[in-house]
Amino acid sequence: MIDAYIAYLRDVRRYSPRTQALYRKALEDFAEWAETPDQVGGDGRDGNTVMAGLTGHLIPSRLREYEAFLSDKGQKARTVHLSMSALSGFCNFLMKSGTLQSNPVRSVKRPKMEKRLPDYYTDRALEAYLEDTRADAGEDTLQLLLQLGPGDKTAMQLYTRRLRRLIISLLYATGIRRSELISLQVGSVDFSRETLRVRGKGDKMREIPLIISLSREISLYLQAASSVSGGPRPSAAPLLVTEKGRPLYPEYVDRAVKAELKDREGITGRKSPHVLRHSLATALLDKGADLNAIKQMLGHESLAATEVYTHNTIERLKAQYINAHPRAKNTDSHD
Repeated sequence: MIDAYIAYLRDVRRYSPRTQALYRKALEDFAEWAETPDQVGGDGRDGNTVMAGLTGHLIPSRLREYEAFLSDKGQKARTVHLSMSALSGFCNFLMKSGTLQSNPVRSVKRPKMEKRLPDYYTDRALEAYLEDTRADAGEDTLQLLLQLGPGDKTAMQLYTRRLRRLIISLLYATGIRRSELISLQVGSVDFSRETLRVRGKGDKMREIPLIISLSREISLYLQAASSVSGGPRPSAAPLLVTEKGRPLYPEYVDRAVKAELKDREGITGRKSPHVLRHSLATALLDKGADLNAIKQMLGHESLAATEVYTHNTIERLKAQYINAHPRAKNTDSHD
């Protein structure tokens, strides 16, 4: 049944491979806990199927015990939440098949999670990076790459720098997720309308406007990619490819972001694709962009997911207020 549920998440709910893997791990961990000898007696199976063992433990009292078990193991509140969310979704799935009559997870109180503000890089730091690496995306280095030809060591170095720079440019200028970046195709870019078609969560499509400089950077990159791939690339081909002409994969994107942003002035903390997404949202809010427009651009299902970025703006405003207001630091003053 776990396999069936994961297939449902993949084919019907269109969950990302990472979410599928996290949910599978959470359910398998619960199954392992439910089948231990001290939970069901005997050898941990007692002749029952795994499914029978699971459903026997899908009751509020046992779920609360499991939640306490995870906490006692030192699991963070966010991880416990994920485990219970996976179990709740699984119970909803079982209800549809008639295996369960109700969802017992809903009656289990979950641990409080500390609210974390999204990490972000300042637009000044990112603009400095883009300015410093402008040559990597330019016409001159492209012509040199084309002259040297595929297989040349210097040409491959030029291509790698161009690709990594474009990864940063796309993530920061469009706010797309890592999985969305990887799934982009050559035909996703409409140069005439200067838009990017993105397939997001739930297989939903959205269009994102492209600034002129990014459209040109993509156009020049495609010439370099054609050289690496050995010829023109069809509309359905992956937009971004490795030095060997293969589609990007998550680890490649992560390494590229870390390599490009490492030791950059003003860029501290985690170096990840998702922080670039946060950085765009924060920058747009700071410039007065409409919250609903940002929601649509990021592909959020609810406005609440977008509103979290307003906290960054408020915290910075609070810090500026404390530093600038003549009475903010005078804790002993009275009216």
